[in-house]
Amino acid sequence: MRGLEGKGVLISGGSSGIGRAAAQRFLEEGARVFVGGLDADEVAVAVDELGLAGGLAGDVSLEADVAALVAGAEDALGRIDVLINNAGIATKGAFVDIAPEVWDRTLAVNLRGMFLVAQAAARSMLAHEPAGGTIVNMASTNALGGEADFAHYNASKGGVLQLTRTMAVELGPRGIRVNCVCPGFIDTPLNDVLATPDERAAYASERIPLGRAGRAEEVAAAYAFLASDDASFVHGEALVIDGGQLAEM
Repeated sequence: MRGLEGKGVLISGGSSGIGRAAAQRFLEEGARVFVGGLDADEVAVAVDELGLAGGLAGDVSLEADVAALVAGAEDALGRIDVLINNAGIATKGAFVDIAPEVWDRTLAVNLRGMFLVAQAAARSMLAHEPAGGTIVNMASTNALGGEADFAHYNASKGGVLQLTRTMAVELGPRGIRVNCVCPGFIDTPLNDVLATPDERAAYASERIPLGRAGRAEEVAAAYAFLASDDASFVHGEALVIDGGQLAEM
C-alpha cells in the first residue's frame, strides 16, 4: 500500500486475533506500531514476538487507561498518524435473557471504548503539525443486519457505524479520514468461544457463499488499505468483508 512507510500506527485490541494480524500487516508495510490490549502478558508477547515499537495493557472503557494508551503511543511513535480502533468483545445470549450488566459491559467496550480511543487519538492528530491522520473503526456485518442471540453486540456495532459516519462529517474538514470495517464470520479466538468447531463449519457452509470463514489477515489487509494513500478519497464508509454473506440476505 502507498503512504504507510514510516507512519506511526496505534492499534487498540492489537495483541491478539484481528488486531495482532493488523499489527503484523502494518509492520510489513513499513509502519511503526504500538498496540493496546486488555491482558498485560499478551501485550508483552506481541511486542516481543512482532518487534513492535511498544504496547500497553488497559481497558478502553476507562478514560484514564485510554489517556495512558494514547500518551504511550505518542511517546513511542512521535505522533499517531493512524488509529486502528479494533478493541471489542462479544457474548451470546437470547434477547430476553441478556443481563443488564452484560449489556452494559458490551456497550462499554464496543461503543464507549471506541468513542474514547477515537476522541483521544483525534485530539492527538489535531495537536500535531501538520494536523491530520486516519482512523479506522471496527464495526461488523452485525451493524448492517440483525442476528439472533446478539442484541447487545448488534446494538454496539450499529452505534459504531453511526459514530464513524459522524466522525467523518466532523473530522474530514480538519484533515482526518474516518472509515470502518464490517467483518462477517472471521476465524478468530473471539469466535472460538461462541461456537463449537462443528457449529462454525456448518455456519460457514450454509451462510457464506465462499463456503468458509474469513481470516484475520484478510481483515488486516482491509485495515491497511483504508489507512493508506490508496484510499485517499474513501471517507465515511463501511467496508464489508464477509465472503458474500450479506449478498444473500
